[in-house]
Amino acid sequence: MSALTVRLPNSVHESIKELAKKDGISVNQFIASAASEKMAAFLTLEYLLKEAASGKRSDFQRYLKRVPDVPADQGDKKR
Repeated sequence: MSALTVRLPNSVHESIKELAKKDGISVNQFIASAASEKMAAFLTLEYLLKEAASGKRSDFQRYLKRVPDVPADQGDKKR
């Protein structure tokens, strides 16, 4: 494991301590989890953009034609 020194505004540090305590975890665990979540968001975006770039409009249209043209179920209608 690596150590990392991070400078935070006092208000952010206090908020992190409070939230970590509420969650029953250490400040280190809270920050590691927050960093992991942010990293996952970036990696997911990269993955989706890569997949989208490899897609073909003709494939999309072929699958879209298979969707039946019927009214939405009652539970799916916008209220």
